Amino acid sequence: MSDILRMSFAIDPSDHCGATRAGHHRARRPGRARRVLPPLLIVALAGCQGRQSVLNPIGEDAVDLATLFWVMLGGAVVLWLLVTGLFIYVTRFRTAEMSRRWAEALIIGGGVVFPATVLAGLLAYSLPLMATQRMAGDGLVVHVTGEQWWWRVVYETPEGARVVSANEIRLPVGERTAFRLTTNQMIHSFWIPALGGKTDMIPGRENVMSLKPIETGVFRGQCAEFCGASHALMAFEVEAMAPEAFEAWLDREAQDAVPPASAAAERGAAIFAAEGCGACHTVRGTDAIGRVGPDLTHVGSRHSIGAGILPNQVEAIADWIQRTEHLKPEVDMPQYDHLSREALLDLGHYLKGLE
Repeated sequence: MSDILRMSFAIDPSDHCGATRAGHHRARRPGRARRVLPPLLIVALAGCQGRQSVLNPIGEDAVDLATLFWVMLGGAVVLWLLVTGLFIYVTRFRTAEMSRRWAEALIIGGGVVFPATVLAGLLAYSLPLMATQRMAGDGLVVHVTGEQWWWRVVYETPEGARVVSANEIRLPVGERTAFRLTTNQMIHSFWIPALGGKTDMIPGRENVMSLKPIETGVFRGQCAEFCGASHALMAFEVEAMAPEAFEAWLDREAQDAVPPASAAAERGAAIFAAEGCGACHTVRGTDAIGRVGPDLTHVGSRHSIGAGILPNQVEAIADWIQRTEHLKPEVDMPQYDHLSREALLDLGHYLKGLE
């Protein structure tokens, strides 16, 4: 048995030329590892931070998942050290012939019993963590529908009032919010890495999850299931707010749109109406009552436009309207490249003013 294990690490002693060439190659590059490893380490550590990192949790569920990751990593390291240690032992230290009984003990104990024990312990530790994200919420319910490729969002208060928004999620810190997830056309997956795990959205079915932020901040969510040409461009911003600030925001979000506050915004409102944008979009308090596209009543107060792909600025709004199909392939919204740049900027001023 030890002979078989040693064979897997054997080097052909007759290959002197290859060994010599490898030796010369290493001699010419004595510091290669020292030059390559630090940048790789920096890149690896950079993945632990960021608005879309599972290792930078600000939610109760995400903290559990991050802890689970480190526990699983520790278990994997233990298993790797055991297997590697066995190979080193039988190929470098126990070079004498090994008895069948001792070899079988190593294989069964180190290759079956110990890994199975470690994996069973990890499974027993991880399974109870799944129940937390399925807990009932504290009152607020957020209905999210995956569209092509954007997010329809409806907040339902404990009193039954509904507030419509899109492409952004805002949540109160310290409260567990229930999510009811649906989709109409294709499978999506709703995922806010900083808050918790992902949940699939399947046509004809409503899936339920809940999340509880424990810190304030602005983070990023993403569709985590390939859903078509613009899957990678189907994102959304997430803001965890103090409960009082969230209640004030939700009250403002429920109000009608503010009227245009500048000459450019007034021209933009006229263009919005003349181009028939109200057939697809709703702007509460105006004649625009479309249900096909995102609700734009308070689009100017959102952190981004285009479902998380552009900053919410006048120029970016104009670019989005002019080049929609270029910026997000196969999206349902047509692009208005026939409009002049001045008209597009007027539209941008109008939409940015809807706060």
